[in-house]
Amino acid sequence: MASSFTLGPKFHEKLKDLLEGESSPSPQLFEQLDALKDQSTMSFKTARKLQKLLQENGYPVYLHDLLEDSTLYLPKVELPPRNPELVARLEKIKAKLANEEYMRITRNVNPQEMNNHGTLADFGREVRSVKAVVITVFNFLVTVVAAFACAYMGSQYVFTETAARIISAVIAASVVGLAELYVLVRTMEGDLGDP
Repeated sequence: MASSFTLGPKFHEKLKDLLEGESSPSPQLFEQLDALKDQSTMSFKTARKLQKLLQENGYPVYLHDLLEDSTLYLPKVELPPRNPELVARLEKIKAKLANEEYMRITRNVNPQEMNNHGTLADFGREVRSVKAVVITVFNFLVTVVAAFACAYMGSQYVFTETAARIISAVIAASVVGLAELYVLVRTMEGDLGDP
C-alpha cells in the first residue's frame, strides 16, 4: 500500500472553487477533480498527477497549498520473517560472547580456594609449609654453628691466642652463612619463578 493523504476541509473548498470557477478546466482535469470531490483520502501518486494537470492547465495552485490541512499516512513497513537458522546462530554467538566475558571477568577467581577454607587438607598444607621453613632455618643454624666450631677448633694449630681463634671462627662462619643464604635465595627464586 502506497502513502496517502487524509484530505482536510480546505482541500475540498479549493477543489469546489476550481470546479465552479470562471475558467473551465480541461475534460481530463475536470474528470480528475470530480472524482476527488467525494473522497476522503488521496494517494500520493494521485496528488502528483493532480499537480501536473493543474500546472498544465495554467492554474497557479501549488500542491502544498491544496494539502495544507491534510494528514499524510505512510504505509506500515512489514518486516520479513526472520530466518530460524540465523536466529539460532545469533543466539549461539551471544551465548559464546557472554561466556567469554564471564571467563575474562572471573579468571583470577579460584573457586577451590573459596570453598575449601578451614578443611583438613588446607591445615595439612599449611603444616607442611611451616615444617619446610622450620627445617630450612634449623639447617642454616646448624651449618653456621658447625662452621664456627670447625674453624675455632682448626685455628688452634695456627693461632695461640683465644681472641684470634674466635675472630677467625666468626669470619669462617660468616662466609659459610652468606654462602648458605645465597643458595637458599636462589632455591626459593627457582621455586617461585623469576620476578
